[in-house]
Amino acid sequence: MLHHQQILKIKTTGKSLYNITPKIEDAVANSGIETGLCSLFLRHTSASLVIQENADPDVLQDLANFLAKLVPEGASYIHDAEGPDDMPAHIRTALTHTSEQIPIARGRLLLGTWQGIYLWEHRQRGHFRELVVHVSGVGSEFAPR
Repeated sequence: MLHHQQILKIKTTGKSLYNITPKIEDAVANSGIETGLCSLFLRHTSASLVIQENADPDVLQDLANFLAKLVPEGASYIHDAEGPDDMPAHIRTALTHTSEQIPIARGRLLLGTWQGIYLWEHRQRGHFRELVVHVSGVGSEFAPR
């Protein structure tokens, strides 16, 4: 079994969903792995990962609006060391994911037709986020055809 690991540094400019699918696809292509699994891990507690609709941006806006209503900023949170968006960002991350796993076949992610991988920045200001991409599996000499 082969393993390939790299850390992607992703710059965000503030609260939004960022399509990182092409960056993950590049990491998988560079791994040389044909059949296996791509594991993603975001090394932060105020941003998250989601696999979601990649065709209609209204879906992403509706998700952002829903989560903003569910976890409002400015509520009476005890933890506010970094501002009024601090604790809401932690709660939003707890309600979503900081890791995902996607199967790989023929050297490509097996995402559905309308699926994309998004980094969801929950803070108002931008950050550099670190995403660990770990690809494991077999190369072309062992992959089923």
